[in-house]
Amino acid sequence: MKSITVFCASSPGNSPVYMEQAYLVGKTLAQKGIRLVYGGARIGLMGAVADGALEAGGEVIGVLPGFLRSKEIAHLGLSKLILVETMHERKTKMNDLCDGVIALPGGYGTLEELFEMVTWAQLGLHRKPIAVLNVNGYYDELIKLLQGMTGEGLLKAENQRMLLAGTEINGVLEQMEAYIPPLVGKWITEDEV
Repeated sequence: MKSITVFCASSPGNSPVYMEQAYLVGKTLAQKGIRLVYGGARIGLMGAVADGALEAGGEVIGVLPGFLRSKEIAHLGLSKLILVETMHERKTKMNDLCDGVIALPGGYGTLEELFEMVTWAQLGLHRKPIAVLNVNGYYDELIKLLQGMTGEGLLKAENQRMLLAGTEINGVLEQMEAYIPPLVGKWITEDEV
């Protein structure tokens, strides 16, 4: 993988471990020669992941909708800042620029971005690995929810496994490198009806 998109919060969170891990993710990507693509802000976890990559000499591309430029406070030290019109254009551009996706802790926006990427993969629009970095157990309940959805027959096990998870960045990157997309499509075949 040459380029990874990271989705995460523009807030720092209540525990310093979130900022520390975001910084470490950026630093690790840079040390491995992987370009960071992210939301373009200089605040919160977004700023920490960018700073970690930049301070380790990495390439960092931010993608920011113009209307968020003042709210998320654009990072001015990036290798490149791409301004787009809409949130959908942001996700599309971030997808175009990456070979895989990692979600760090975040709120509604992070989850929306993460699940759109997983949905696109499920629909066969891309075959990229997608992972959550489960910092401090942040995604435990989400992982449990997905297991419950599979148990209830509303999510195929093959599609549940499309979302990788790990508690440290090197392990997540190893999973992403080894990822083989499922061959099973989302759609029910006539013989299953």
